[in-house]
Formats: sequence, structure tokens, C-alpha cells
Amino acid sequence: MTPKNIFFLCLMCITILPLEAQYKFDRPLYGAAYYHEYMPGERLEEDIRLMKNAGLNVIRIGESAWGLFEPREGVFEFEWMDRIIDKMYQAGIKMILGTPTYSIPAWLAHTHPEVLAEYQRGNKAYYGIRQNIDFTNPTFKYYSERIIRKLLERYAKHPGVIGYQVDNETEARGVNNQDYFIGFRNYIKNRFNNDLNLLNKAWGMNYWGMNIRTWEEFYTRDGVTNPSYKNEWERYNRKQVADFLNWQCDIVNEYKRKDQFITHCFMPDFHNIDQVESFRQMQYPAINIYHDVQDKQDGQRIAYAGDFVRTVGKNNYIVMETNAQGIGWDARTQYPPYDRQLRQNVYAHYASGANMVEYWHWSTLHYGQETYWRGILGHDLQPNRIYNEFKTTAKELAKIGDHIIDLKKKNKVAILYSHDSYHAMNFMPYTYKNNYPIDMVHKSLYFQNIEADIIPCDKIYDFNGYAMLVIPPLYVATDELLQAIDKFVKEGGHVVMMHKSGYCDEHSAVRATAAPGPLRKACGFYYQEFSTIGDMQLKDNPFQLTSKNQIGDWYEFLQTETAKPLAYAEHPFFGKRPVITENTYGKGKLTYIGTYPSQELLNAIIRETATAAKVTAVNSYTFPIIQRSGTNKWGKAIHYLFNYSAQPKQITYTGAPTKELISGNVVQAGQQILLGPWDVYIMEEK
Repeated sequence: MTPKNIFFLCLMCITILPLEAQYKFDRPLYGAAYYHEYMPGERLEEDIRLMKNAGLNVIRIGESAWGLFEPREGVFEFEWMDRIIDKMYQAGIKMILGTPTYSIPAWLAHTHPEVLAEYQRGNKAYYGIRQNIDFTNPTFKYYSERIIRKLLERYAKHPGVIGYQVDNETEARGVNNQDYFIGFRNYIKNRFNNDLNLLNKAWGMNYWGMNIRTWEEFYTRDGVTNPSYKNEWERYNRKQVADFLNWQCDIVNEYKRKDQFITHCFMPDFHNIDQVESFRQMQYPAINIYHDVQDKQDGQRIAYAGDFVRTVGKNNYIVMETNAQGIGWDARTQYPPYDRQLRQNVYAHYASGANMVEYWHWSTLHYGQETYWRGILGHDLQPNRIYNEFKTTAKELAKIGDHIIDLKKKNKVAILYSHDSYHAMNFMPYTYKNNYPIDMVHKSLYFQNIEADIIPCDKIYDFNGYAMLVIPPLYVATDELLQAIDKFVKEGGHVVMMHKSGYCDEHSAVRATAAPGPLRKACGFYYQEFSTIGDMQLKDNPFQLTSKNQIGDWYEFLQTETAKPLAYAEHPFFGKRPVITENTYGKGKLTYIGTYPSQELLNAIIRETATAAKVTAVNSYTFPIIQRSGTNKWGKAIHYLFNYSAQPKQITYTGAPTKELISGNVVQAGQQILLGPWDVYIMEEK
């Protein structure tokens, strides 16, 4: 090929690439959901003026408007939305369009009541609230597909629309319709290769003589006590949600431009959705994250959500909804943020890998269930303290946005999250506390400034690149997953594992071997007994705690083989056996906690393991100072320092030379940094 031809080929590629590339964030997006259709009067021009003045650059629209788009069956009215989209585009405000399937129009419920959800034991959904449908119902899907296609036909080519949100906060939400159950039965047939003997054996259905001989005898979820059935039902729920979201993605993909993205927003209590499969076709998964403010603001809930969605999405993510002012379905939880807290929370999202932050919503409603879920503007629809803080933050983002967008994080610690264990332990609880204390685990790492990813280990068994795993009670697990953990330790990894791990197989049936089953070699012990206990102290305070040297609720009678005892209970009977052990196995170590520890005790155990694994924070900061770090698109390290307190804090900077992005100040190691109340310092290494 001649040099001239090569030149023209390269030129063609450069020309084509932008058309083929997915949406790229060239700067952070900062905005709110916007519903002009909810306004008590005409104010589109005024809202746009206020948005432009505040620096808002993105809105979400349309996800709740099916009843307006199609006020009567087969009658479509889009002109009102045309005006909004055109005006916003003219103002330079980007838009994410929602498919409006989570809130059906009244005519659909009236003419096709079969689309409404039926619940267990004969309960049923009524019209008058959202998310009240059987989302697998063929009639519902027929009408859903029609409205989605009508929307996409009209707006997919509009240059102001940058992406699509499919549905909204989707979960199964207790659907138990007859067709849904038949789908479950067919799913089970497939899972067990149509072999009822295999099913009866795996689930132990001989118990109470509940074995079945024909598929017609397969009974509904309503009266079920069998843990295996219950756990598989939850898996089916997650599968149906993923199938529904991917079904919508398939439709959107027929219309969307290459430079548009698809997303879905889920709540950070991520127990009821298979995020891996649900996000398979989504470029930027989203979360709706609401959290404490005022004196309880600490950033942990924001980090918790981000650490999960960032890992599952294998990319940056977006925040579709978060607190602006007070929130709640009534007026009892009206806690607006203190001064500077709104700004601090925005940067907490970006520090976790977000590329967009939106509030729910632009202006507070004057009617409806969410009258007191307050937006940026209050009921008077006028600029206020929150609006002004939004404006200040937007100006900063316009100045430094290039430096913080597309933040990549490479953490050396991971928390293993198990959907199956969460549900199984709540079906068969052992404590009145949280039966699956993942939040406790995340808090232990977060407040010690050890950043972590959260991995859904029901689907992901590859722990390559991590030096340390922290595992909440892994009550339900396949042999394959447990072997992956065994391999991780043997090859040099460090693990902190909590009680009841390895006890049941993937069917939520107890393994017929000494606990912890396939983990026995890696753990270096076995046990045959366990006991419910009250609060107890650990003998001789082995972790030198100043308070809460305490365990409770559960005690496993560990019989050590190669493991080294680390702690015993201060008790004449239980204290004969260790309850916390450490085992050197291959090149690594596994620390096991055979009881329910206090938060302080878990903190100490994790701190010791993190030190051994060399993954502790490089600084000596302690809460209320939190550091979050990553690498920006230019390959430069970015460090966020947060002061989660109402008092100014002075700290000694210990890292490489940096430039504070907002002030422009250069910071050297050993230099003092003064962080004001609810402040954030954003530093880029030179």
C-alpha cells in the first residue's frame, strides 16, 4: 500500500470513529430529574433560565409519563415533550430519556387488570401506585414494547438525547402471578434437566413427605418452607429482572445511535437484582443513592454503592438520583444537608468513579406521594441555599472537570458479596442483628481508609489482582467458588472470613461433611458443633481493644488442625475452644471468625490482616478524614481528602507532590493542610 493510500485510510478511520464510538464523558455531568408536567403552572422558560444560571448541564425526563404519552389506548401525544426536549437542547442541556414502563396508565389497569401483580397467599396489587405490575405478563410487555418503540422512533435521532434509562429501580417486588409461577416451574425443569428424582434429592423434598412425582404437583411459593426452594425462587426473581431489562435494551438498541448509552438505576441495597446479567448491555450502569446527612454524614453509604456498581459495570457509572434536601414519603424525615455537605457529597460520588450526579429532583412536588421528597428548588420554586450550593459546585466542576472525569481505581482489596447467602441466612436466621453483615464489613474497611471493590461472587470467581479478600458469612456457595478461595489463599492471598461460611451447597442444603466443607484445608480446622450465645468478652483482650472486646450471638466449636488460635471466649465452657483462628496455607493466610464480632473487633482483625497483606492506607489519616484515590484519564493520580465533621481539621500531607485542583495550591509531603467543616481537598499528583 502506498503512503498516500495509508494516509487516506487513516483519514477515513478518524472520520468514522466518532460515529462508531459510544457516548464519552468529556466532563462531569451535574443535574437533576425534571418533570415540567408536574408543575402547577407554565414555567419551562424560567426553569431553563435558572438551570443555566446554576450551571446544570443534564436532566432525566419521561420515565414516569406513560399516562401522558398515551392518555388513551392507542392515542399518543408527544408534542408536550417535543417542546421540552427542543428547548433544553437549545439551552445546551443534555437529556437522558426514560422508558416509562414502571408506572402504567390507568386505562391499562382498567382494561387489562391481568397485568397487575398478584402476591403470596392471595394478596394482590391495586392501581394507584407505581411498580404494581407483573412485568413478565405478555399483555404488559405488548403495550410496553409499543410505547418504547413510539418514544424511540420520535426521539432517538434528537441530538439532545445522550442516553436512555430502561425502566426504573426494577425488582421482582413480590410478583407471584400464575404465569410467573409457571415460568418458575419451567425454569426449574431446565435447571434439573427435567429430572424430578434429581430435584427431590438436591432439595431434600422427602422431608415431611413433600416429594413430587409429576411436574403438575410442583407447588407454588405461597406456603413453602423449604430453604432450597426459597433460594431458587430468589434466583429466578433476579433472572426475570435481568431478562426484562435486557429485553428493553434489545428494543432500544434497534434505535439508539452509537454515541448514545443505555443505563438502569438500581438501589444500593443490591440483594434483589443480578447486576452482572442486568448490566450486560449497559455502557454506564446507574445507582439511586440516598444517605444520611447533617451530623450523620460520613460518605460511607456513597462509597458502598459506588464500590459495587463500579466493579460490576467494569466501567465508570452514573448517579441518577440522590438527596438534594429532605427526603421521605411523609414529612417525618426532613433533614436537609448542612452548608457545604451537598458539595462534599458530589465529590464523594466522583471519588468513587461516577461520571454524573443527578438529584431527584429539580423542584419539589406540590402533590402526590412524594410531596416531601424535596428537590433543588423548594415548594416556592425560587432559588435557595441548596440552589446556590449547586451553583458553586457546578462552577468548580466546570473548572476542574477534565481532571476528575473517568476516574479509574485499582484496589487491592475486595469484599465478596453473595446474593444467595444473603437470602438463605434471612430464610434461616441465627441472630436478631443483621444476618448478612456486609455493611459492617464495608464500614470496617472504609473508616480505616482501605479502599475496596465489592464482587458478586455468585457470578464472579476470578480474584486475580487482589491481595486481600474480606468475606461476610458465605453460607451458600458452590464447590467451585470455595475452591477459588482455596486457590487464592494457596497462591499468596490474605483472607478474612466470617462465621457460617462453606456450610451449605448451592442448593442451600447443608453439606454432609464436617464444616467448613471444602474450605477445611484453607481454614486449618473443622467443627461439628455450634451454639447460640449472649454477649461475651474475649479472654485476655487479644486484639488490645479499648472498648467492645466482645462477641455474641453465635459460637462455632473450632477444632484446629493446622490453624493457630488467636482468641478464646472468657467462659468456662466455650473458652475451651478458639473462636478466631489464623491459618498459613500455601503462600497465604486465612483468618477465620467463628462468631459474630463487634464492629471494633472486626476492625482490629481486618487491620492486622491488611497490614500483613500490605494493603493498609499509605497515610495515617483516621476518620473523620477519609481519602479516596484513583487515576484520571491522563494517567495522573487523584486524591480526594474529605473532612466529615463540623470542625476544621489540620492534617499533615504524606504523599507525593500534588496540586490542589480548586485552589491551585501546590502541596508537598510534610506540609499542613487545613480542611474546613464538611470540606474536600482534591489533589492531582504532578
